[in-house]
Amino acid sequence: MEEQDTIPKVPQLLWPTLLAVRSLGGSGSVKEIQAEVARIEQFTDEQLAEMHNDGPRTRLEYRGAWTLSHLKIMGLLDNSSRRGTWELVGRGGEITEAEIPHLYKLKLREQRQRNRSRREETKSEHVEELAEAVAEDGVDDWRAELLTELMTMDPTGFERLSERLLRRAGFVNTAVLGRTGDGGIDGQGVYRVSLVSFPVYFQCKRYKGSVGAPAVRDFRGAMVGRGDKGLLITTGRFTTDALTEATRDGAPPIDLIDGEQLCDLLKDYGLGVTTTLRTVEDITIDADFLRRI
Repeated sequence: MEEQDTIPKVPQLLWPTLLAVRSLGGSGSVKEIQAEVARIEQFTDEQLAEMHNDGPRTRLEYRGAWTLSHLKIMGLLDNSSRRGTWELVGRGGEITEAEIPHLYKLKLREQRQRNRSRREETKSEHVEELAEAVAEDGVDDWRAELLTELMTMDPTGFERLSERLLRRAGFVNTAVLGRTGDGGIDGQGVYRVSLVSFPVYFQCKRYKGSVGAPAVRDFRGAMVGRGDKGLLITTGRFTTDALTEATRDGAPPIDLIDGEQLCDLLKDYGLGVTTTLRTVEDITIDADFLRRI
């Protein structure tokens, strides 16, 4: 018996995604919008963690990206004014839930007609196959490629990469501990802000899916008696519970860097990512660098 698909398809995500952007004040990043959709729809940690094929994106992230693209085709959202930000346009702030299905079908029909190479698929009801005729505006392919490379790195290489990233970001006396029995602490460094400096302990783990609250609690427990400032770096994504646990009242705060932020930081500091400035950014993943580190 075929396992039931518990992840909503694109048509079912259109209205919750529009509601999410409205609740964010009319605009938001992909991450903010998807987190708000997860809150509105009350997705379980199991749903949030379910991977699309072999990753690095989850099924909800993948379908959420297509949903943003379709809402753009429908003239309700746009991401052209500010890089990485989606905002309400047209009737996006006033359209009703009842109007969504008709507009969705109308715009898909128009899209099919424009795409001559896919005329034979005009009667298909499979949304994701139809969506392949549209640019995948919600997902940056270079991030997916980079995350794939990071997942294939040797664990010690990933720790060294994290160490170099922190140095580029202004940390001093940064070092990977590199010993057994470190209790979940992968490295430490000192971060200076003006005349004040403080030690920071970091953990860098490669995850394909979601990172939950237990990982944050375990890392905090490993820091007991060592310091009060921690940084958890991962290739995955943090669940809502993990984000809440990281800033829980009465407990030392843990700063979190997820896969998307990690990609952006590596790009900003030129570690394993080369950016060529043209009319648009041409981003290349330096796989050889990542394998040598």
